[in-house]
Amino acid sequence: MNARRQFADVFLYSVLISGSVLAQVPATMSLSQAEETAVRNHPRIASAALAAQASGFAIKEVRSAYYPTVSGNATGVGSQHNSVLSAGAVTTSSIYSRASSGVVANQLLTDFGRTSSLEQSAKLRNASQNQNVINTRAEVLLEVEQTYYQALAAESVLKVAQATLELRRLTLRQINALAQSSLRSTLDVSFAQVNVSQSELDLYRADNDAKASHARLSAAMGYDRDQPFTLIDEPLPAAPAPDVDALIAQALRERPDLAALQLNRDALQRYAEAEKRLRNPTIAAGAVAGAAPFRDERLPESYSAVGVNVNIPILNGGLFKARREEAESRAAAGGKDVQDLTVLIGRDVRVAWLDANDALRRLDVTARLVAQANEALRLAQARYDNALGSIVELNQAQLNQTFAEIVAASAKYEYLSRRAALDYATGTLR
Repeated sequence: MNARRQFADVFLYSVLISGSVLAQVPATMSLSQAEETAVRNHPRIASAALAAQASGFAIKEVRSAYYPTVSGNATGVGSQHNSVLSAGAVTTSSIYSRASSGVVANQLLTDFGRTSSLEQSAKLRNASQNQNVINTRAEVLLEVEQTYYQALAAESVLKVAQATLELRRLTLRQINALAQSSLRSTLDVSFAQVNVSQSELDLYRADNDAKASHARLSAAMGYDRDQPFTLIDEPLPAAPAPDVDALIAQALRERPDLAALQLNRDALQRYAEAEKRLRNPTIAAGAVAGAAPFRDERLPESYSAVGVNVNIPILNGGLFKARREEAESRAAAGGKDVQDLTVLIGRDVRVAWLDANDALRRLDVTARLVAQANEALRLAQARYDNALGSIVELNQAQLNQTFAEIVAASAKYEYLSRRAALDYATGTLR
């Protein structure tokens, strides 16, 4: 029994240890998974969706004017000597003592298109809000992609910094051994020690940058705290299309923020039409019915009436004119906003296209730079080993090689980031 119990304890302990080790291993995360997580978690997307949902209820609010309104009333009045007048009001009927209840119904017959214009304006505003949801989603995805590539670039730089530190520590050990054999001077040792210290500083900075990039990625995905992930590298996309004018035309068709502004402009125009129709009369029908169980004997027990009311605006101190002019000015401003964004989209697409092509061209140059720096370091190391070169020459070759590897590590992800910006500028990132 003791042996079984010991075996069970050991097995349970091993399971707990394995579980804790697995829990410490960061989960792998691809770019598509990061984007899916951001769309699901990010509060900015949820806020835009809720704002669009709220604007949809405004359509029902405006449309309610088409339907009748029914309300119930209960009235109790006590009058003195069947009075016929009361202060502050003019009445044509006697004020009888009574207790009565009934219903009142009203139905708009026509306002000559004002409610219809308001409904169309509300629908266009709702469509504009839906486009804002798409644009917010695109902005979040752009942020996710760029922070994802920045995190990959920071990890690559960190690997270069680690390899550089190991190489310079090895060089320091070799020079120390040579100096102890009087084959190298203490000055060479000092230079090698400085290089090691500089590499340690570079490693600390690279490690901090990598952690900060992961924190930015977690925030872009909608997390309120840093999440540990093992990121999966992404392949290089194809080169940008050669015709930038075609990309600008595509952006003017596809950009959701431009579509949102266009719909908002149309909504303002419809609202201006509705305000213009304030000067038209409104025709409404009304009906009342009820009973008065407690009343003057001269009054009937029940009552009912139907009527039609025509309201014709004549003078209101210029209120309707001011409202119309305000709405027309806002509609004109909405049109100018569309023109302004059209200009900005053309500029943004052209600049993003130039940046993407520049980043693509630098890929070949950085690859050659790494090869040249490696060859220069090999020759400098050989000259130094054969006592033909100085420590300064070797140090400069090492610095050049480190710089080349860092530039090469960043160049790929710079191109990926620029391509993401171009996709957003053309409206294809959704």
